[in-house]
Amino acid sequence: MDVSSPWWTALAGLAVGGVVGFAVFRARLCTFGALEDAMVGHDWRRMKVFALALGLAVLGTQALTMAGILSPDRTNYVTTALPWLGILTGGVLFGLGMALVGTCAFGSLVRLGSGDLRSLVVLLVFGAVAYATLRGIFAGIRVDGLERVALLLPAGTASDLPSIMGRLTGHDFRGILTAVAGVALVAPAFADRRLRRAGRLMTAGVMLGLGVVAGWLATTWLVDEFAHPMAPQSLTFVSPVARALFGVLFEPTSLAEFGAGSVFGVALGAFAAARLADEFRWEAFDDPREMKRHLLGAVLMGSGGILCGGCTIGQGLTAGSLFALSWPLAVAGMAVGARLGIALLMEGSLTGFVRQSVAGRFGFHNKP
Repeated sequence: MDVSSPWWTALAGLAVGGVVGFAVFRARLCTFGALEDAMVGHDWRRMKVFALALGLAVLGTQALTMAGILSPDRTNYVTTALPWLGILTGGVLFGLGMALVGTCAFGSLVRLGSGDLRSLVVLLVFGAVAYATLRGIFAGIRVDGLERVALLLPAGTASDLPSIMGRLTGHDFRGILTAVAGVALVAPAFADRRLRRAGRLMTAGVMLGLGVVAGWLATTWLVDEFAHPMAPQSLTFVSPVARALFGVLFEPTSLAEFGAGSVFGVALGAFAAARLADEFRWEAFDDPREMKRHLLGAVLMGSGGILCGGCTIGQGLTAGSLFALSWPLAVAGMAVGARLGIALLMEGSLTGFVRQSVAGRFGFHNKP
């Protein structure tokens, strides 16, 4: 088989996704779980692991950029316009849906690999809604509505921080910015004594960060730009899940890409880890109420993920590795949405959450 065939990038995605899925399942690492730990329990250990992953992704991705291997402006994250309203709105919707499901799209793939049939239902609905928002019935609302509200950058300026800094100052700060950001993100994990003893968590963080870099490498080295032109891509689990679902149902050749391969790889990697640890268990919904909550969460994640341009991995790590301006907007939106979702689950309503917050802030408490 020709090395430039797109099926090679799919195999690369399968391999990278498999390694990441295996490591993440063994570590019980989850982006929503990390946010919940930090917001509710004030435990930042798992957030430090994701910071470690982002730091390694930044160092590796920017090294590829400075070596001339990767061109950020050829990716879907670094464009000449920033649809900030769609990114923020989508981030909030995705975060809220993530809270209702109890994990993100990536986490759902990991859970599916361990036998969670709830995740199968979530992923089917999530993928269908994501595809409808990407290219189907909801695409017009996205393109002609929210994405029209965009920040247009000066001609020749891409929407990543190094390009903006270079435009404003006339100097290239990419190397300095990479070194400072990389060290600042990696250091907290290694400085935490408890994390240094948590080998599986640290390994999962390292594998996630290196997986992002491996994705960029695979989709630049294994792609013939003349025979099969495609934008460089790396780990993300919104549009790839949608395209994988479409490929399974209608067009198998659309599976010949890194993203679709990584989707199946994550589930298979988690399956291997679960079987190795004798932790593979079939699970289903406990009752109709739980099922309704998961279905609503899947709808919100599918539409929100397309609007904001990725999931907690796609925007949180992959876009972040490029210093894309969409990264802080999407992550902030997801954090807000997740906090609202936690409030709904814990307090039963947003008004209850507001009352509790005001009472705690100003010292008002109900008398017995």
